[in-house]
Amino acid sequence: MKKKRENKHDSGLMIWGRHPVLEALKGFLPVQEILLHDGARGSVIEQIVKLAQSRGIPAKQVPRIELEQKAPGENHQGIIAYLSPYQYLATEELLQRTRTEGSVPFLLMLDHLQDPYNFGSLLRTASLTGVSGAIIPRDRACGVTPAVFKGSAGALAHVPVAQAVNLAREVDLLKKEGLWIMGADMAGDSAFFEADLKLPMVLILGGEGKGLSRLLKEKCDFLLRIPTGEAVSSLNAAVAGGIIMYEIFRQRGLRV
Repeated sequence: MKKKRENKHDSGLMIWGRHPVLEALKGFLPVQEILLHDGARGSVIEQIVKLAQSRGIPAKQVPRIELEQKAPGENHQGIIAYLSPYQYLATEELLQRTRTEGSVPFLLMLDHLQDPYNFGSLLRTASLTGVSGAIIPRDRACGVTPAVFKGSAGALAHVPVAQAVNLAREVDLLKKEGLWIMGADMAGDSAFFEADLKLPMVLILGGEGKGLSRLLKEKCDFLLRIPTGEAVSSLNAAVAGGIIMYEIFRQRGLRV
């Protein structure tokens, strides 16, 4: 039997779009190779090529049909990039990064979020509001995918993600490290804007439909609710997270 030819990109991450690729080059993600439509022009393309050259990353010009075949149905804007397999951090590494930066810890924990676009949107907001990193479970949850990167508008290149086997154990660890655990819950005791969000903290958001799991809810120091009108009983996970993250950002002086 003829051995299948190995593709050096099979185990990596493919992303597309001009601004996502530019942000990947600006951030900490390891870009392996860039494919450009041979007619692609513009200031963003020029920045990408310049950054790629400075880092020794191959940037090849290819016919548009090749990009269409690699990203069928996607708005690739004439550019695709291949990244090395995503390297998840440990929660301890996220904390160490925060302390090295000298900022008050602010981490995001996602309790079995399934939708990649919600995940990407939350990362985008996190990058704008001073979040040091996100923590997700290893199983039964959306991991880092091309759709997440696209949904984050490239913010994934600036917000590291940790993956854990057991979120409850991570919460216990974070408590020992002096962080307050605050969960978003529509039945919470406190309106989110009444809480002191300047504390070193972890904000936990539940998955679509189910919300926070019982065990994580019990481990929270505070449960924060977002008051809504009678016509709305709940909010999309990305919307709810965005509202609370911006209040944390406001209370901390609007400085990243």
